[in-house]
Parts: sequence; structure tokens; C-alpha cells
Amino acid sequence: MEIPYTYKARPDTGLYNAKVGIWLFLASEIMLFGALFSAYILLRVSAPAGFWPETALAWPRGLLNIPIGTFNTAVLITSSVTVVLAWASLKMNNFAKFRVYMVITVACALAFLGIKSFEYNDKFSHYVVRLKDGKALTGHIEVNGKHPGFWNFNDQWSVAKLAEQKIDKIKVELDPLRDSHGHVKHGAHHESREISVSDIVSLGSYTPATHPFFAVYFLITALHGLHVLGGALVLGYFAFPGAKMWKSNPEQFINRIEVGGLFWHFVDLVWIFLFPVVYLL
Repeated sequence: MEIPYTYKARPDTGLYNAKVGIWLFLASEIMLFGALFSAYILLRVSAPAGFWPETALAWPRGLLNIPIGTFNTAVLITSSVTVVLAWASLKMNNFAKFRVYMVITVACALAFLGIKSFEYNDKFSHYVVRLKDGKALTGHIEVNGKHPGFWNFNDQWSVAKLAEQKIDKIKVELDPLRDSHGHVKHGAHHESREISVSDIVSLGSYTPATHPFFAVYFLITALHGLHVLGGALVLGYFAFPGAKMWKSNPEQFINRIEVGGLFWHFVDLVWIFLFPVVYLL
């Protein structure tokens, strides 16, 4: 039995089934990300005044890498263009060009995820160290020659772990001083300092447990990254094993590419909102 309207549009709506389905799915996705962005905004506007980390619950500023975020934005926008060109190539009956553009789209997705993992590694290797004299220092730490990071999470450190391993001192490469807006002060530079573990009240990397900012940052960007990965897998499937349908039912295959493209545009649109809200404001 043939399922109706899999590639032909319904006469009453002008849409085929898959397009109706993807729009309903994207509506639910808008509610999901809308709730997360709302939570971010509410947490930020309710944060106490002051400069983090001196004021523990003040909102951190200037901690995200804007040039890398800008480059990642360009990568995703490029992928949106190439996925449209892939669909247009099929409409012009040029399968070879379709595959080229789709491979470029998937490559952009993987590049985005790779760059994002670099950002994550930087956060997992950055620490805030709170001392008994009330000072709070931030920077990269070195313990017995080990540098923690996203890819070697087992090397994450805490005061309890330092005491357990009977480590007396740690080395901190301090971040340059910043103003209240998070901008590096003119002439500020990195400085290395050895700190006695006995002087430390607490230390932790820039992970979700450290501050609500990092909790929301990792939640939104990781969820978005999962969408990028899922979209890349689907588009990659269409480019190779799923492309067999091009010979048996080209119209339905074109519709599948259109539906996949709509999801991909949504993923890009989420980042276009995420980048200015989280990185720039």
C-alpha cells in the first residue's frame, strides 16, 4: 500500500507529509531553545552586581573567545548556503554537484564541532582559585606537570584531591587583569605564580559546577552541538547510502533533502541567536 502525499503535495495545504512533520518538530524545538534562552536571560539579569570572580555570584564577562565564535558562525552560515545549493542541484538534475555540496555541508558541521571542542578544552583547563585572604585568581594551572582539560578530564583538580595526593604547591599562569566589562586592561599580561595548597579555600575549572553561567553555557552549546552532529549524520546519509532513492524515486528524495535542509537552517538560526546573546552581550 502506498502512503499518500509522501512526495506529492496535499491539495488543501500544498504541503507533503514530511514538510508538515518537520515544521511541527521545529515548533517544539523553538519552545525547547526558547526556554533555555529565557533561563539564561533571567539568571543574568538577577545576578548581583560586581566583578566575577571577586564577587562569587556576579555574572562572568569576557570569558568566551569571540574570534573563534565568529569563525564558527561563518562556518555554519557557509553550510546553510551549501545545503541549499545541494537541493538546487537535484532540482536541476545534477546529482554529482549535489553530492559535492552535501559533503561540504557535512565537513562544515564537523569543523564546527572540532572548533567547539577546542573551546571546551580551554574552559576545562581554566581554573578559579579562591584563597584564604579573600582573593580570587583565575588562570591555567599545572600540578606535577599535568594540565587538566576537556580531553583529559581525569586530571581535574580540587582541594580534596590535592590533599589526598599530598601536593603542597600548584603553579598558576594567571589571566591578564580585566575591567568591569571583561576587557583585558591595557598593558596587562600573563604572570606565573606558585601557590601553597594550604592557602587555597577552593579551586575548580570553568565547568557547570563552578557558576550558573557555565552551567547554562555548556547546556545550550552542548545541546546545539548534538543537533549539529545529528544533522550532519542525516545529511551524510543522504549523500551516500540514502542516495539510492535518487534512482528509484527522485521526487521523494528531493523532498527528503528539503526537509533535512529545513532542520539544518534551524540549527544555524539557533547559533545566530546564541552567538550574540552568550558571546557578545
